[in-house]
Amino acid sequence: MLNPLDGPPPSEVPLSRAPLVLVIAQVRFPEVLSVTRDDFVAPFQEAVRDTYPLLTKSQTQRTLFDPFGSLSTRTEEVWRFSDFEGKWTASLAPTFLAIETGSYTSRSDFLSRLRAAMTALLEHVRPARIDRLGMRYIDRIDGSGVKQIRSFVRPEVCGISGLPELPYPQFSITENKFDLPEATLIARWGYLAENVSLDPTTIQAVDTPSWILDLDMASSSSGPGGPDLNRVMCMAEEFSERIYTFFRWAVTDEFMTHYGGKNQ
Repeated sequence: MLNPLDGPPPSEVPLSRAPLVLVIAQVRFPEVLSVTRDDFVAPFQEAVRDTYPLLTKSQTQRTLFDPFGSLSTRTEEVWRFSDFEGKWTASLAPTFLAIETGSYTSRSDFLSRLRAAMTALLEHVRPARIDRLGMRYIDRIDGSGVKQIRSFVRPEVCGISGLPELPYPQFSITENKFDLPEATLIARWGYLAENVSLDPTTIQAVDTPSWILDLDMASSSSGPGGPDLNRVMCMAEEFSERIYTFFRWAVTDEFMTHYGGKNQ
Protein backbone atom coordinates (compact mmCIF):
# COMPACT_ATOMS: atom_id res chain seq x y z
CA MET A 1 0.00 0.00 0.00
CA LEU A 2 1.11 3.58 -0.63
CA ASN A 3 1.93 6.00 2.18
CA PRO A 4 -1.19 5.94 4.43
CA LEU A 5 -0.75 9.62 5.26
CA ASP A 6 -1.08 10.94 1.72
CA GLY A 7 -1.92 8.01 -0.56
CA PRO A 8 -5.37 7.49 -2.13
CA PRO A 9 -7.91 5.78 0.14
CA PRO A 10 -8.72 2.13 -0.64
CA SER A 11 -12.25 1.01 -1.37
CA GLU A 12 -14.28 0.50 1.79
CA VAL A 13 -14.62 -3.21 2.64
CA PRO A 14 -17.50 -4.00 5.05
CA LEU A 15 -16.59 -6.34 7.91
CA SER A 16 -19.46 -8.49 9.12
CA ARG A 17 -17.75 -8.96 12.51
CA ALA A 18 -15.92 -5.64 12.69
CA PRO A 19 -14.10 -4.98 15.99
CA LEU A 20 -14.95 -1.28 15.67
CA VAL A 21 -16.32 -0.41 19.11
CA LEU A 22 -16.72 3.36 18.93
CA VAL A 23 -16.84 6.13 16.31
CA ILE A 24 -17.09 9.79 17.33
CA ALA A 25 -17.33 13.06 15.39
CA GLN A 26 -17.15 16.37 17.22
CA VAL A 27 -17.28 20.01 16.18
CA ARG A 28 -16.24 22.76 18.59
CA PHE A 29 -17.37 26.37 18.39
CA PRO A 30 -17.23 29.60 20.45
CA GLU A 31 -19.33 29.32 23.58
CA VAL A 32 -23.08 29.85 23.16
CA LEU A 33 -24.39 30.42 26.69
CA SER A 34 -28.02 30.05 25.63
CA VAL A 35 -27.47 26.31 25.12
CA THR A 36 -27.92 25.97 28.91
CA ARG A 37 -31.56 27.10 28.57
CA ASP A 38 -34.36 24.61 27.98
CA ASP A 39 -36.35 26.95 25.75
CA PHE A 40 -33.32 27.65 23.54
CA VAL A 41 -32.51 23.96 23.04
CA ALA A 42 -36.12 22.90 22.41
CA PRO A 43 -36.10 23.71 18.64
CA PHE A 44 -32.86 21.74 18.24
CA GLN A 45 -34.49 18.79 20.00
CA GLU A 46 -37.47 18.94 17.66
CA ALA A 47 -35.12 18.91 14.66
CA VAL A 48 -33.40 15.68 15.80
CA ARG A 49 -36.17 14.00 17.83
CA ASP A 50 -37.25 11.55 15.12
CA THR A 51 -33.73 10.09 15.11
CA TYR A 52 -32.87 10.67 18.78
CA PRO A 53 -36.13 10.50 20.76
CA LEU A 54 -34.60 10.19 24.25
CA LEU A 55 -33.09 13.12 26.14
CA THR A 56 -30.91 13.23 29.23
CA LYS A 57 -28.94 16.07 30.76
CA SER A 58 -25.53 15.59 32.32
CA GLN A 59 -22.38 17.50 33.17
CA THR A 60 -18.79 17.29 31.99
CA GLN A 61 -15.56 18.97 33.02
CA ARG A 62 -14.04 21.47 30.61
CA THR A 63 -10.36 22.41 30.88
CA LEU A 64 -9.49 26.09 30.34
CA PHE A 65 -6.17 27.91 29.86
CA ASP A 66 -5.86 31.65 30.48
CA PRO A 67 -3.42 33.92 28.54
CA PHE A 68 -0.82 33.41 31.27
CA GLY A 69 -0.86 29.62 30.95
CA SER A 70 -2.82 28.89 34.13
CA LEU A 71 -5.13 25.88 34.02
CA SER A 72 -8.63 25.70 35.43
CA THR A 73 -11.72 23.53 35.00
CA ARG A 74 -15.35 24.45 34.47
CA THR A 75 -18.45 22.30 34.68
CA GLU A 76 -20.33 22.25 31.38
CA GLU A 77 -23.90 21.05 30.91
CA VAL A 78 -24.42 18.56 28.09
CA TRP A 79 -27.71 17.59 26.43
CA ARG A 80 -27.56 13.97 25.23
CA PHE A 81 -30.07 12.83 22.62
CA SER A 82 -30.17 9.08 21.92
CA ASP A 83 -32.18 6.41 20.14
CA PHE A 84 -34.27 3.80 21.96
CA GLU A 85 -31.62 1.11 21.53
CA GLY A 86 -28.83 3.29 22.91
CA LYS A 87 -26.75 2.71 19.80
CA TRP A 88 -26.48 6.34 18.67
CA THR A 89 -26.05 9.54 20.67
CA ALA A 90 -25.91 13.21 19.71
CA SER A 91 -24.49 15.49 22.41
CA LEU A 92 -24.95 19.26 22.50
CA ALA A 93 -23.06 21.57 24.88
CA PRO A 94 -22.34 25.33 24.88
CA THR A 95 -19.03 24.68 23.09
CA PHE A 96 -19.50 21.51 21.06
CA LEU A 97 -21.72 19.10 19.15
CA ALA A 98 -20.82 15.42 18.89
CA ILE A 99 -22.33 12.25 17.53
CA GLU A 100 -21.13 8.80 18.50
CA THR A 101 -22.03 5.18 17.95
CA GLY A 102 -20.96 1.69 18.81
CA SER A 103 -22.99 0.33 15.88
CA TYR A 104 -21.16 1.79 12.88
CA THR A 105 -22.24 0.30 9.55
CA SER A 106 -20.69 2.50 6.87
CA ARG A 107 -18.97 5.81 6.24
CA SER A 108 -21.89 7.12 4.20
CA ASP A 109 -24.40 6.35 6.99
CA PHE A 110 -22.26 8.02 9.64
CA LEU A 111 -21.62 11.12 7.56
CA SER A 112 -25.33 11.38 6.72
CA ARG A 113 -26.13 11.43 10.44
CA LEU A 114 -23.40 14.00 11.07
CA ARG A 115 -24.80 16.21 8.31
CA ALA A 116 -28.30 16.06 9.83
CA ALA A 117 -26.99 16.99 13.29
CA MET A 118 -24.83 19.78 11.84
CA THR A 119 -27.83 21.15 9.93
CA ALA A 120 -29.81 21.36 13.18
CA LEU A 121 -26.86 23.02 14.92
CA LEU A 122 -26.40 25.72 12.28
CA GLU A 123 -30.12 26.43 12.07
CA HIS A 124 -31.02 26.51 15.76
CA VAL A 125 -27.79 27.21 17.71
CA ARG A 126 -26.15 29.40 15.05
CA PRO A 127 -22.50 29.30 16.18
CA ALA A 128 -20.37 32.17 14.88
CA ARG A 129 -17.80 29.76 13.44
CA ILE A 130 -16.50 26.21 13.70
CA ASP A 131 -13.20 26.14 15.58
CA ARG A 132 -12.37 22.46 15.32
CA LEU A 133 -13.53 19.24 13.70
CA GLY A 134 -12.45 15.88 15.08
CA MET A 135 -13.10 12.27 14.02
CA ARG A 136 -12.14 9.23 16.09
CA TYR A 137 -12.36 5.50 15.31
CA ILE A 138 -11.55 2.88 17.96
CA ASP A 139 -11.11 -0.83 17.17
CA ARG A 140 -10.77 -3.39 19.94
CA ILE A 141 -9.60 -6.98 19.46
CA ASP A 142 -10.33 -9.35 22.32
CA GLY A 143 -10.74 -13.06 22.99
CA SER A 144 -8.69 -15.39 20.84
CA GLY A 145 -7.84 -12.50 18.52
CA VAL A 146 -5.37 -11.11 21.06
CA LYS A 147 -3.27 -14.28 20.72
CA GLN A 148 -3.28 -13.86 16.93
CA ILE A 149 -2.33 -10.20 16.94
CA ARG A 150 1.07 -10.78 15.29
CA SER A 151 -0.72 -12.10 12.21
CA PHE A 152 -3.45 -9.44 12.29
CA VAL A 153 -1.34 -6.26 12.11
CA ARG A 154 1.92 -5.12 10.51
CA PRO A 155 5.14 -5.85 12.41
CA GLU A 156 5.73 -2.10 12.77
CA VAL A 157 2.37 -1.78 14.52
CA CYS A 158 2.50 -4.99 16.53
CA GLY A 159 5.68 -4.08 18.44
CA ILE A 160 6.17 -6.30 21.48
CA SER A 161 2.52 -7.32 21.68
CA GLY A 162 2.12 -11.07 21.61
CA LEU A 163 5.76 -11.91 22.28
CA PRO A 164 5.77 -15.19 24.23
CA GLU A 165 8.78 -14.12 26.30
CA LEU A 166 6.87 -11.04 27.58
CA PRO A 167 3.51 -12.52 28.57
CA TYR A 168 2.38 -10.34 31.49
CA PRO A 169 2.31 -6.61 30.65
CA GLN A 170 -0.34 -4.44 32.27
CA PHE A 171 -0.35 -2.36 29.12
CA SER A 172 1.89 -1.66 26.14
CA ILE A 173 0.74 1.39 24.16
CA THR A 174 2.39 3.19 21.25
CA GLU A 175 1.33 6.75 20.36
CA ASN A 176 2.25 8.57 17.16
CA LYS A 177 1.37 12.13 16.12
CA PHE A 178 1.43 13.13 12.45
CA ASP A 179 1.10 16.77 11.35
CA LEU A 180 -0.70 16.80 8.00
CA PRO A 181 -1.31 19.95 5.90
CA GLU A 182 -4.68 20.85 7.47
CA ALA A 183 -5.01 18.39 10.32
CA THR A 184 -3.30 16.24 12.93
CA LEU A 185 -3.61 12.46 13.08
CA ILE A 186 -2.89 10.69 16.36
CA ALA A 187 -2.56 6.91 16.08
CA ARG A 188 -2.47 4.85 19.26
CA TRP A 189 -2.30 1.10 19.50
CA GLY A 190 -1.33 -1.65 21.86
CA TYR A 191 -2.20 -4.21 24.50
CA LEU A 192 -4.36 -3.69 27.59
CA ALA A 193 -4.60 -6.24 30.39
CA GLU A 194 -7.97 -7.11 31.88
CA ASN A 195 -9.63 -4.28 33.83
CA VAL A 196 -7.14 -1.70 32.49
CA SER A 197 -7.99 1.47 30.57
CA LEU A 198 -5.86 4.50 29.79
CA ASP A 199 -8.87 6.58 28.66
CA PRO A 200 -11.95 5.50 30.64
CA THR A 201 -14.24 8.09 29.01
CA THR A 202 -13.97 6.39 25.62
CA ILE A 203 -12.18 3.04 26.08
CA GLN A 204 -13.82 1.22 28.95
CA ALA A 205 -11.93 -1.40 30.92
CA VAL A 206 -13.10 -4.97 30.20
CA ASP A 207 -12.57 -8.19 32.10
CA THR A 208 -10.37 -9.81 29.43
CA PRO A 209 -7.10 -8.76 27.76
CA SER A 210 -7.53 -6.77 24.55
CA TRP A 211 -5.61 -4.96 21.84
CA ILE A 212 -6.76 -1.53 20.61
CA LEU A 213 -6.23 0.59 17.50
CA ASP A 214 -7.32 4.17 18.22
CA LEU A 215 -7.17 6.66 15.32
CA ASP A 216 -8.01 10.30 16.06
CA MET A 217 -7.87 13.04 13.41
CA ALA A 218 -8.62 16.72 14.04
CA SER A 219 -8.37 19.97 12.16
CA SER A 220 -5.43 22.28 12.82
CA SER A 221 -5.68 25.32 15.08
CA SER A 222 -7.18 27.43 12.30
CA GLY A 223 -10.23 25.14 12.22
CA PRO A 224 -12.77 24.84 9.41
CA GLY A 225 -13.65 28.55 9.78
CA GLY A 226 -17.10 30.01 9.25
CA PRO A 227 -20.26 27.92 9.80
CA ASP A 228 -20.19 26.41 6.32
CA LEU A 229 -21.98 23.04 6.32
CA ASN A 230 -20.49 21.81 3.04
CA ARG A 231 -16.94 22.67 4.10
CA VAL A 232 -17.34 20.87 7.41
CA MET A 233 -18.79 17.80 5.70
CA CYS A 234 -16.03 17.73 3.07
CA MET A 235 -13.45 17.78 5.85
CA ALA A 236 -15.33 15.05 7.76
CA GLU A 237 -15.30 12.84 4.67
CA GLU A 238 -11.60 13.50 4.09
CA PHE A 239 -10.79 12.67 7.73
CA SER A 240 -12.82 9.46 7.60
CA GLU A 241 -11.08 8.39 4.41
CA ARG A 242 -7.63 9.16 5.83
CA ILE A 243 -8.35 7.25 9.03
CA TYR A 244 -9.60 4.29 7.00
CA THR A 245 -6.49 4.44 4.81
CA PHE A 246 -4.29 4.28 7.91
CA PHE A 247 -6.41 1.45 9.32
CA ARG A 248 -6.02 -0.62 6.15
CA TRP A 249 -2.26 0.05 6.18
CA ALA A 250 -2.03 -1.16 9.78
CA VAL A 251 -3.99 -4.42 9.44
CA THR A 252 -3.26 -7.51 7.35
CA ASP A 253 -5.33 -9.49 4.87
CA GLU A 254 -5.67 -12.16 7.56
CA PHE A 255 -7.32 -9.59 9.83
CA MET A 256 -9.75 -8.58 7.10
CA THR A 257 -10.68 -12.21 6.39
CA HIS A 258 -11.01 -13.12 10.08
CA TYR A 259 -13.47 -10.29 10.69
CA GLY A 260 -15.64 -11.04 7.68
CA GLY A 261 -14.20 -8.91 4.91
CA LYS A 262 -14.99 -9.85 1.30
CA ASN A 263 -13.97 -8.53 -2.11
CA GLN A 264 -10.74 -6.98 -0.85
